[in-house]
Amino acid sequence: MSESLRTVNVGLIGLGTVGGGVARLIKSHHDEYLAAYGIDLKLTRACALAWEQAEAAGIEREAFTSDWHDVVTDPAVDIVVELIGGEHPTTEIFTTAFENGKHVVSANKALLAEEGLALFQKAASKGRILRYEASVAGAVPVVEALRTSLAGNRISSLMGILNGTSNYILSEMTSNGLDFDVALKQAQQLGYAEADPTLDIDGHDAAHKLTLLIRLAYGVNYPYTAMPVRGIRGMSSLDIALAREFGYRIKLIAQVRERREPGQDDGKVRLEAGVFPALVPYTVLLARVGGVYNAVRVSGNACGSLFFHGRGAGDLPTAGAVLADLMAVARDENPHNTGYACDDLPRASIVPPAEWRSRYYVRVMVEDEPGVLRDLAGCMADQGVSMAQVIQRTDEGKGVPLVFMTHETTEEAMSTALQRTLDTGMLRQPAVYFRVLD
Repeated sequence: MSESLRTVNVGLIGLGTVGGGVARLIKSHHDEYLAAYGIDLKLTRACALAWEQAEAAGIEREAFTSDWHDVVTDPAVDIVVELIGGEHPTTEIFTTAFENGKHVVSANKALLAEEGLALFQKAASKGRILRYEASVAGAVPVVEALRTSLAGNRISSLMGILNGTSNYILSEMTSNGLDFDVALKQAQQLGYAEADPTLDIDGHDAAHKLTLLIRLAYGVNYPYTAMPVRGIRGMSSLDIALAREFGYRIKLIAQVRERREPGQDDGKVRLEAGVFPALVPYTVLLARVGGVYNAVRVSGNACGSLFFHGRGAGDLPTAGAVLADLMAVARDENPHNTGYACDDLPRASIVPPAEWRSRYYVRVMVEDEPGVLRDLAGCMADQGVSMAQVIQRTDEGKGVPLVFMTHETTEEAMSTALQRTLDTGMLRQPAVYFRVLD
């Protein structure tokens, strides 16, 4: 054998859907890794709650353990792969692995979003690598692209569809006319949604992923807890249909963009970031991303606009991203874990959501009476909100749907105007409104 041959031993914690995929890929692609990189990648230890999980993944009996301590303290293990999720015992797994001289590869976006900086600092203090490509968008290599390929750019904006469950539900509502509850149940039956889909449909899963991407794109810490998040729970099929009449599709969007004030020359960038349903023009690629697929559009001063698209979940797509990280660590590629030389990133300068500017789609349910549109427009005008286009529907029993698109305005002006229309008794129920992406 070549003198450059290296043996790299992997300890795997978690043998669920993704963990099983990782075990299978290590075994089935062993010869390719050896031929391409001169690396003899071996799955030395594997931890699961029950032997049956390990057996199904093709793990040899002597490599199996039900105690994660056996993996992170094994002197033979070079890299620990954590795929069980949650906060505990995963935090202890990370820190114990670093203390024992192990590198860590993970797909745990929630932990890395909420506690990531402390873990990055711990890894740096021990000279260890922490990689997490599989934590965002599954098979789509956007983490590595931001960390290395796009390092020569100043990123002006990043937006994407980062949650396959919500995207599947919205796609089914759009293409097949399903109501939200029916589409959610279908997603659960197909294994695209958890029994408790809260993190997905309420937008928090996408927010975790956006937090990680902001660190890589801007070198700042935008706390997950400071991020405004709005999901798609209870999305109305009426709004889906009406948006299409205006030439849009509704998508759950995760977005960050820089904002420089006029005349500002101090180089400081303020960031708008959040997760929200939005109307996307049907001619835009993001609007055409269907099913459980994910997509990210990155705009930079040197690269222009780039579009990343692919499967955002599943055993092999996510396992493939884990293996990419494993091979990078095995090749001694040791970029800074946050993408920046300083792991103690400064806090982002945050634009308050009330100051965000956008066009809006608004649907109100009103009485079919003369002067309603005039009075509604008056409430809007009092807050500096002007209507650009209006559609009126027939009475649906709960009032007449009146739908309009606004010119650009602030979130504060929009919400204040709509609250005033509700307070005056003009509306049969609170207004529904969404941002419109250009």
